[in-house]
Amino acid sequence: MPATTAISLIELAAGAADADLLDAHAEPSLPLTVVDLDPANTPTAADLERAVHRARECDRLLVGRTGRPEPACPDALLSALDLTLVRAPRDRLDADTTGHPATVAVTDPAAEAEFLRARATQQPQAALILRQVLGMTGQLPVQQALDLESLAYSTLLGGAGFAGWLVARGPRSAPPPATHDPVTARREGDSLRITLDRPERRNAHGAELRDALVAALDIAVWDDTVREVVLDGNGPCFSSGGDLDEFGTAADLAAAHLIRTRAGAAARLHALGDRLTARIHGTCVGAGIELPSFAARVVAAPGTTVRLPELAMGLIPGAGGTVGIPRRIGRWRTLYLVLDGRAVSAERALAWGLVDRIEE
Repeated sequence: MPATTAISLIELAAGAADADLLDAHAEPSLPLTVVDLDPANTPTAADLERAVHRARECDRLLVGRTGRPEPACPDALLSALDLTLVRAPRDRLDADTTGHPATVAVTDPAAEAEFLRARATQQPQAALILRQVLGMTGQLPVQQALDLESLAYSTLLGGAGFAGWLVARGPRSAPPPATHDPVTARREGDSLRITLDRPERRNAHGAELRDALVAALDIAVWDDTVREVVLDGNGPCFSSGGDLDEFGTAADLAAAHLIRTRAGAAARLHALGDRLTARIHGTCVGAGIELPSFAARVVAAPGTTVRLPELAMGLIPGAGGTVGIPRRIGRWRTLYLVLDGRAVSAERALAWGLVDRIEE
């Protein structure tokens, strides 16, 4: 099967995507297969049943594409595929109202499918592990799902994709220490406002900010007289995500896993439940949208964008993004955000349910 060829549903049913995933050198071969949902020959009910079974058992990423605004195939198949791209005019993309959470509207499904295939081919380990993780996190309690994500993240920190990204990036100096509290916590009555406050670093989620955020969250987690928590950020954006100057500095990947899962913010944000509102603004990257996704309410300022850039680094989201985001928008659109890697507008995030309101 050539790398740029889409297979039909009938071919999927016959096992066209089932060739060995790993080549003779244990390298992933063709990590993503495109499935054409507009076939010349109409599949039978038996074909569709076999296609669903094959999709559920497949080791590869399977991305469906159709030139229609809604795919003409059963929901069971849409759910079994990793993602389905449907056609919509450009002026309708932000109001993406496609009926199934497994679908994403784009202007050119064929071109977008090839873009996603190229991205997966550039970082096949991360793309395939992302698929595996997203297939499981929705079935687990939040803490166990965070453990799974973190184990996969530590695995990829030791992988060839991340090593190559570090070489291409070049050496970095350690980030300067904060000259003031990187997170502020202000209590008024039964309300607590927690503000990320390193605007000079665009509130990058480095170790200092993480530890200060956790300390502030613990106030509310352990004090049930705090009835309302608002999480926001000072400066040009809520958070630009992980501090890239700290990437690659973990000497012990097992210890890094325990820090992420037992000294990280995601589980604490989830524990706050209905008490938590996150207010985001600016360019929210990586952890800048992963952490807010655990809030009961996410309010985005006009002009806010969100982006998950980790795949290009040979990684998957590691601040809870494969746990909190799918619980809001489904595993399929979460996969799209990571595979595509480009910014999504607040309007599209609202249409999907990643944010709940847009307001100043």
